[in-house]
Amino acid sequence: NPGASGSREDPDMTELVIPLSAVPSQTVTVSLGDQRVRLNVRQRAFGLFVDIYVNDALLLGGVLARNLNRLVRSAYLGFRGDLFFLDTQGKSDPDWTGVGDRFVLVYQS
Repeated sequence: NPGASGSREDPDMTELVIPLSAVPSQTVTVSLGDQRVRLNVRQRAFGLFVDIYVNDALLLGGVLARNLNRLVRSAYLGFRGDLFFLDTQGKSDPDWTGVGDRFVLVYQS
């Protein structure tokens, strides 16, 4: 649970909400932890999926977005920090209709 183990327990932990829109497919490019990160966020029949690129190289493709589940998870991949979706109104997994409002994408470092 990223929220429970995040900034509340570690004063050096930083959380940043990545701005997304309520559209079924979008690409955003942001600077996170001194990394140029491109995120492709797409709704599919069975959930919301994310592709993560760092410096134009695919790091992870087709990661299923689940409430409070980290998207990167593995330190050996070399990504500084992690990303997760947070349901601000409950415990549901994200879908595109609530992205950017009910479902926010959080970067945690």
